[in-house]
Amino acid sequence: MKKIDLKKQYRALYTASSRTPAIVDVPILLLLAIDGQIEKGRTPGTSAAFQSAVQALYGAAYTLKFMSKLRKANAIDYAVMPLEAIWWVEDGQFQLSRPDRWRWRAMIVQPGHISSEMLAEATVTLRAKKPALVMDRLRLVKDNEGLCVQMLHVGPYATEPATVAKMARFAAEQGLSERHEREGQLLVHDHHEIYLSDPRRTGPEKLKTILRRPVVRASTA
Repeated sequence: MKKIDLKKQYRALYTASSRTPAIVDVPILLLLAIDGQIEKGRTPGTSAAFQSAVQALYGAAYTLKFMSKLRKANAIDYAVMPLEAIWWVEDGQFQLSRPDRWRWRAMIVQPGHISSEMLAEATVTLRAKKPALVMDRLRLVKDNEGLCVQMLHVGPYATEPATVAKMARFAAEQGLSERHEREGQLLVHDHHEIYLSDPRRTGPEKLKTILRRPVVRASTA
């Protein structure tokens, strides 16, 4: 059986320093993804829509892993990658005090051999086991994030702005400016988080989250 180590393959994308930002060039990645918006009066931690989406993502990701591992031909085993999310607002400033305006895409990187046919089969399997999950909104997408600045944030999510500010200063020093377009859509204050810690088992002060922001060379902005 063939084994794939995606974390090793994309090591530069899933390791980061908490002291110094770094520039990374993210290749085209295959993602299992689901989109949504935080409900009025909720936060990511209390949003039923976001929590349901995360459950559906993990359910599908592990189902796809075992389907791949148990194939009669070309069986491939791999570890499920960390949960990630992109956060943005459609207009105005991204404000921590207004989470009900936040839109999100929750996602998990997939190996390249995972297909839409496999996802459809996984969806049928999961619906039979857990009909309450939002399986109909799951999809496979290819994302070309490209040039980015990233850094490890250690601590509660609410203190991320300080790390983001440090990343912005670093980008400016490197002659880079922020880029807010993804899939032809303007995303104001596009903000990418990669969750290396489980908030259910880790204290807020010890949470580890890689922050990533797309950038472009100032001369081509």
